[in-house]
Amino acid sequence: MAHSVGRGNGLGRRTAACLFAMMALLILGSGVGCVPEGRLNTVERLDRGLVVVLPGIEGPSVWNRALVLGLDEGGVDCAIRRHEWGTPVPGGFLINLTDIERNRREADRLRDELVAYMTAYPGRPVQLVGHSGGAGIALMVTERMPADAPVTAVFLLAASVSPGYDLRPALARTSGEILNCYSELDAILLGPGTMIAGTIDRAHSVSAGKVGFQQRPTASPLDHRDVAVLRQEAWTPSMAKLGNDGGHFGWTDERFVRKWLAPKLCRHLGRRHR
Repeated sequence: MAHSVGRGNGLGRRTAACLFAMMALLILGSGVGCVPEGRLNTVERLDRGLVVVLPGIEGPSVWNRALVLGLDEGGVDCAIRRHEWGTPVPGGFLINLTDIERNRREADRLRDELVAYMTAYPGRPVQLVGHSGGAGIALMVTERMPADAPVTAVFLLAASVSPGYDLRPALARTSGEILNCYSELDAILLGPGTMIAGTIDRAHSVSAGKVGFQQRPTASPLDHRDVAVLRQEAWTPSMAKLGNDGGHFGWTDERFVRKWLAPKLCRHLGRRHR
């Protein structure tokens, strides 16, 4: 059945109003949220591994600041970097969403930085954490990695990526796991929002951050290794007790990240979370 937002339909008007409100929230939340870059990128921490946090299309914000701090507080004691892949133009989140060629160039740039890190610190774990549009960039980076330099793990939070996105190239460049965290309650930005404005991979559909990833009908079956590497976790009501309300930004709640997400990254570092 085709999805539409009718101009004269009350539900359509409410959906449009919600979208405008969410866009206003993105503008208000962006450009703020400094993180202690120096303390989180010491030589000692770099020697333990690297975690790169990829923000959503809003750029630096209170949400990805909470994500970085929650990881640190949760015992992720390696280097943690917030990579600002979007355009520095104020309010440029629509450019960040729609300019796929620019996003591919940014993915190439981060790929080169990761390869340089792996050369300087061989054998250390490298993990990517992408929220919303940043999840799409995380996949672009991963699938561009050299065959002999895979990332360790990729964590996708509320991914603004189409459910049919072919994950096999990224899975082939991941030595550990790709974890997709999604929520049916993310009903505005990753529902009508990406149906109208599109996903990072430029599909006009609901997003995998709402319904999970699905194998494309035209794709050949995933091999056994791929099935073992890809994991998907849906939001559950129990997560609300940790601060994740199931909405678009719930996955970045500082307490939730500290208690639920950080232990998953610590596992790849061989550490216990705090």
